[in-house]
Amino acid sequence: MKTILLASAAAATLFAAPAFAQDAIGSVGLGYTHTDTEGFKTDGAILDGVTAMKVAPEWTVTLNGSVAYSDSDLGDDTVGAAAAHLTKTFGSDLRAGAFAGVSDLGGENYFSVGGEVQKYLAAATLTGVVAYTDLDGADAWTFGGDYAYYVNPSLRLNAGVSYNNIDTDVAGKVDAWAYGVGAEYQLDNSPISLFGSWQRVSLNDVDVDSDNFVIGARYNFGGALQTLDRAGANLGRTLAGLPGIRGF
Repeated sequence: MKTILLASAAAATLFAAPAFAQDAIGSVGLGYTHTDTEGFKTDGAILDGVTAMKVAPEWTVTLNGSVAYSDSDLGDDTVGAAAAHLTKTFGSDLRAGAFAGVSDLGGENYFSVGGEVQKYLAAATLTGVVAYTDLDGADAWTFGGDYAYYVNPSLRLNAGVSYNNIDTDVAGKVDAWAYGVGAEYQLDNSPISLFGSWQRVSLNDVDVDSDNFVIGARYNFGGALQTLDRAGANLGRTLAGLPGIRGF
């Protein structure tokens, strides 16, 4: 519950950011989600927001938060996540920094810390993340990467993959791979973008696969999708991984 309240407060801060920080850029999104885990299906919705603000010529603070609702035959659930990123740009084509996040999975609060780097090319963004997460009775390491290609500044196609090693007190070590693809298109002369994604999480040691589908729309402030990306307002959003485990 504390994490849900934290994520809600973070989302409220993000939504209000343009009114308080003239140079802040980011987005607010609402999506429909469908998950199929070996025939067990859930449907739901997710509200998320992100904003990036320069705090010095080469330093940027990025804040993001989300609240997700899901419903299945076993009942419904609401979870939250939030994270803060501090990154530095090196020249015009490289960004690197660290983040701390908190998430709520299964009624427990999980905390993550990690490092991230982005390389900007003329029509693409390469992202890499290393993260450590403290779980209830377990811990996890995540190593992931994402490739985003911009057909034009308002149309992004991306693919991501991550390896997750989870060490539990009960089951020992469990390896999980996550991979997925997505697309987002910002309408002409409009701040509204439409997005969709598919992601699969495979738990190798227990032979379980979970497929997650998301479609939705976002309100973007501060420019086109590629502009937001290069300003640090897309950190973590398109990276494949265990959903919510890093706080984004």
